[in-house]
Amino acid sequence: MTMDITGKKVFTIAVKVDTPVVVGQDEISGRRQLIPILSGTLEGEQMHGEVLPGGVDSQVIRPDGICELSARYGVKLDDGSSFYVENNGIRTVPAEYVEQVKRGEFIEPSLYYFCTTPHFEVFGEQLRWMCQKIFMCKATRLPDQVLLDYYVME
Repeated sequence: MTMDITGKKVFTIAVKVDTPVVVGQDEISGRRQLIPILSGTLEGEQMHGEVLPGGVDSQVIRPDGICELSARYGVKLDDGSSFYVENNGIRTVPAEYVEQVKRGEFIEPSLYYFCTTPHFEVFGEQLRWMCQKIFMCKATRLPDQVLLDYYVME
């Protein structure tokens, strides 16, 4: 029996970020950095809102260029409801771009894989469904923001 899984785009979040704060870096562990989340917007067919200040994207960029990340932030919707998201994932780049990534330089988004799995804590009955579904997120890192397309798996 074959099972088809499809994703339906629910919303896009555009997150404004600050300069990374480097915690430490060496040849064994890679580079640990904390990226402050300043603000942002959420736009979708059924939802609109803003990303609250105070979130953080905690990352470790391994010596092989793989970035393991965990972003945590809050969103306030226009209808007054809100949610907190913990978004864990990875970003990988081809070998020829690893040194650029390790230096924190911009890489053209079409050249890398960047996906996450969000987990939601919701405040508002109308959002309960978000805790009863699996979501995936396709992300794009730009110099001063991250674009996150959220898909619900069907």
